Amino acid sequence: MRGSLPAYLMKLPGLLGFGAWVSITFATALLAAEAAPAHRLLLFEYGKGPNRMLELDAAGKVVWEHQPPSLAVIFQVLPSGNVLYAYGGKPTGVREVTRKGVEVWNYVSQCPQVLGCERLANGNTLVAEQGPCRAVEVNPQGAVVRVTPLSTSHATYHLQVRNIHKLANGNILAAHEGEGAVREVDVTGKVVWEYTGVENAGDAQRLPNGNTLISCGTQKRILEVTPDKQIAWQFTAADAPELNLTWISSLQVLPNGNLVVGNFLRGQEGKGAHAFEVTRDKRVVWQWADHNLIKSLTTVRAVD
Repeated sequence: MRGSLPAYLMKLPGLLGFGAWVSITFATALLAAEAAPAHRLLLFEYGKGPNRMLELDAAGKVVWEHQPPSLAVIFQVLPSGNVLYAYGGKPTGVREVTRKGVEVWNYVSQCPQVLGCERLANGNTLVAEQGPCRAVEVNPQGAVVRVTPLSTSHATYHLQVRNIHKLANGNILAAHEGEGAVREVDVTGKVVWEYTGVENAGDAQRLPNGNTLISCGTQKRILEVTPDKQIAWQFTAADAPELNLTWISSLQVLPNGNLVVGNFLRGQEGKGAHAFEVTRDKRVVWQWADHNLIKSLTTVRAVD
């Protein structure tokens, strides 16, 4: 059991007496609480609850709430502290807002729906368009500077593509949720690498070691796969049953190498953790499960 006391401490009540045992137990609990990490969070609530962005302090108190103009599930926190997110209504596009909710940039797309986006190091914005499925690079003035077609067998636009990332080599790494595939394409749209057979893939991130980290949605697992498609590491529902993994919806790699994971509790509202931090040796060192505040979330980020 996580957090259980060592065997030698279990023998102390008989040796020291009940009062001393209570003091030791209380002190141990305090040390454990102080050692546990606490995160300031930014998240999108979506599902049976309202579609809204919330910022929580380390104690779990709401310090900011933002209402997107329409369906929004993916966001990026920028170095300035502003938030970039895609919105999928009519019109559809990408917005940048301050932490006070003031819009400072907006790109309206001509496609049926945008749900993924990324601000690039050069200041341009990568837009994941659906119908047709493609990555569109837009400059700060709102002009399209590059269009890269993305390959997917999923015909319905709503699930064609979620998170997309531009890699150091200039290629695009895209998560195709409906098909359950992750693909890397070059600037012409040619597929140069892919990993298939995952369900509801919401995000894929290329790691510094060349491996790819994948959120496997309703397969209830996280995969790290090598360039030759071997599983180098995985975390599954069986590794932490108490979390009630339902739909792995977002991934964040922390500076210490741990992962902050979003668990979209669609159909399992009120059970398990909305978000958690896990180490590479599969220890869950933090989790957040305030079911009174939200029903379920999609993207979550620690913004400590």
